[in-house]
Amino acid sequence: MKMDKLLKQAQRMQAQMALAQQELEKAVLEGTAGGGAVKVTVNGHGDVLSVTIDKEVVNPEEIEMLEDLVLGAIKEALSKAKELYGSKMNTLTGGLGAGFPGLM
Repeated sequence: MKMDKLLKQAQRMQAQMALAQQELEKAVLEGTAGGGAVKVTVNGHGDVLSVTIDKEVVNPEEIEMLEDLVLGAIKEALSKAKELYGSKMNTLTGGLGAGFPGLM
């Protein structure tokens, strides 16, 4: 009887994990830099969905600054995705989510 209970619990956790993965894929998180001049959107898995650059910061003489802004926005967006992923996994595993495959 204990095996039956364990199997049901594993199936329930598997269903919850699949739902969490779907929610992460649908989540949209944004990172910005330069006061919003550069925006990067990612999903909960950390996949970059879009990059938006305000025309005002496009200066061929300052490419390095633009590259830094893009990098900063990507880092911020990925940090938010990692935080969301960790939150979802902690909820499902009671804080034991570190060993599960996923984001970063």
